Amino acid sequence: MYERQTEMKRPVLLISIALILSACATRPMGPAASATLAPKSGSSSVGTVTFSQKGDGVMVTIDLTGLKPNAEHGFHVHEKGDCASADAMSAGGHFNPMGKMHGAPMGEHHAGDIPNIKTDAAGRARGSFEIHGLGVGSGPADVIGRSVVIHRDADDYKSQPAGNSGPRIACGVIHRV
Repeated sequence: MYERQTEMKRPVLLISIALILSACATRPMGPAASATLAPKSGSSSVGTVTFSQKGDGVMVTIDLTGLKPNAEHGFHVHEKGDCASADAMSAGGHFNPMGKMHGAPMGEHHAGDIPNIKTDAAGRARGSFEIHGLGVGSGPADVIGRSVVIHRDADDYKSQPAGNSGPRIACGVIHRV
């Protein structure tokens, strides 16, 4: 009788363990923030960007539509949490709390310099990647209260101060979630 009860409990135990592990795998490692992007400069670009602290890095997840198909677009955190102007210039310059030169995320760069995003044939960009140099919820490079801006063109990672990435076509203020 005892063996039968143990055998009956085993599948329940395995299912419970699987559910706990899957919940841990999908939960952010630390504080999280997100921005809902609205169109700017006459574009139809919209979407969401989330930031989740993961150790000393930040996991960035994007889901954007209405962009130029099969293209690269500049993607930056800007210093002000203000997307009120029609051209998103109210967001200010790139977020740069350490006073560095603009550059590629793999070298010296503004904290707000994020890798270009690439779109598919439908003008959609989706995915996740980890970056360093930003924080969520604390420290001088905290993204909360800043804005995320998508640009019409790719960032060349060379031109100062902003990478020659063209007009700002989408903007969203970053809020804690």
